[in-house]
Amino acid sequence: MGWACFWCLISCCFFSLSIWGRIGDRFGRKKILIGTGFGIALSVFLMGYVQSVESLFILRIFMGLATGFIPASMALISAQSDKRTAGQTLGTLQTGTVSGGLLGPLMGGFIADTVGMELTFIITSTVLAFATLLVIVGVKEVLYQEKGESNRKYHWKEVLHHISTSPMLIVIMVVALLVQLVNFSVQPLLALYVDALTQTENLAFMAGMAFSVTGLGNLVATRKWGQIGDRIGHEKIMLLLLILSGIFFIPQAFVGELWHLIALRFLFGIAVGGLIPCTTAYIRQVCPLSMQGEVLGYNQSFRFLGNVIGPVSGGFIAGTLGIPAVFIITGALFFVAALCLKVVLSQNKKSVDMNVKPSGPEKTT
Repeated sequence: MGWACFWCLISCCFFSLSIWGRIGDRFGRKKILIGTGFGIALSVFLMGYVQSVESLFILRIFMGLATGFIPASMALISAQSDKRTAGQTLGTLQTGTVSGGLLGPLMGGFIADTVGMELTFIITSTVLAFATLLVIVGVKEVLYQEKGESNRKYHWKEVLHHISTSPMLIVIMVVALLVQLVNFSVQPLLALYVDALTQTENLAFMAGMAFSVTGLGNLVATRKWGQIGDRIGHEKIMLLLLILSGIFFIPQAFVGELWHLIALRFLFGIAVGGLIPCTTAYIRQVCPLSMQGEVLGYNQSFRFLGNVIGPVSGGFIAGTLGIPAVFIITGALFFVAALCLKVVLSQNKKSVDMNVKPSGPEKTT
């Protein structure tokens, strides 16, 4: 029964993201931001008053159905961005997301210790509602229509066909899943790993630092990677970052000191931080504007799936082969993804070369 409920929650969250993206493409992304923002705020508010696990589970399902704010915000920013600067713009958005991920646990823990768990939910929901009000009064949806870009409405089958017939889009979604899978494969194990590296009374704090320093690396480099991708191509940057991510992640299995682990995780954060804005910017460049929200919703769904698979796979590998094996096996996936991306890029280059007719001097009679 427990597993059935768990997968029910996962399925609701997974499919709702693409549905919200499709609705946003058809009726406007700002409306989705407002609806999902207030929906999440309401669900968090009610969580402060639940009296049973079943009630909490129902609210979590409702929250999962309303979780369209992030893909809708990406779609809104993407639709208002010039394709030539989409990487830089989306990198700035990702910087805000990372900042929230870093500050959220710290602020939540501080508030809970100060005023109690119930009031924490109320304060959090109030902040969410206020942020949604800022969207209402401060955001104006203006689409950046590229010259010659189609604006017709696409059926969901056409969107799926567009994705399934584009090897590059498939690889991008796999990369989005992989980034989250690798990150979350070690999250529940870091406290044990840190404890094995050092004897400290502040184990929870040091484990939190080891995990959060990756976000700090994201914060430092995400926007810059987006800028570089705008200049030389996001595909090339993704290939480089996949290789660097594997290089900085696998050696974490062999560290002997805590500061070695922290340094490698910071470098890993710098490398992996550019993958999300580059994948999103690539979608902006190759997908018609009127289907981007739905495609970004599918991309976000794969990221969410990585959040789910990561801890499960990490726990299984650690229980079978030990914690260091988690870094080695999941880190090797970066090199597998880099190889797949390289193959797709090579095939695309061959297709372009074959379509380019050689130009030579015309014969005269």
